[in-house]
Amino acid sequence: MPERTVLIGAKSGLHARPASLFVQAAARQPVKVTVARDGRPPVDARSLLSVLALGAEHGDSVVLAAEGDGAEAALDELAALVASDLDAAGT
Repeated sequence: MPERTVLIGAKSGLHARPASLFVQAAARQPVKVTVARDGRPPVDARSLLSVLALGAEHGDSVVLAAEGDGAEAALDELAALVASDLDAAGT
């Protein structure tokens, strides 16, 4: 199963707007994507409540995983999104 380990780029972490943008992008993917933090069990990246419950802060690392046709492309897109500063204006 392909995985990507990514540092959270948003200054507020995966909270509020950044989490919402991430979940929306995950929901658009052709494969199911999970996200995990600190060795905890992975959660569905399409669930806003689950992503918020991770409590991922700026600079924390998370592991994105996906399986199936399009998994690599989905992970590339979502990893770039997570690593960017989603709090910046115009993002």
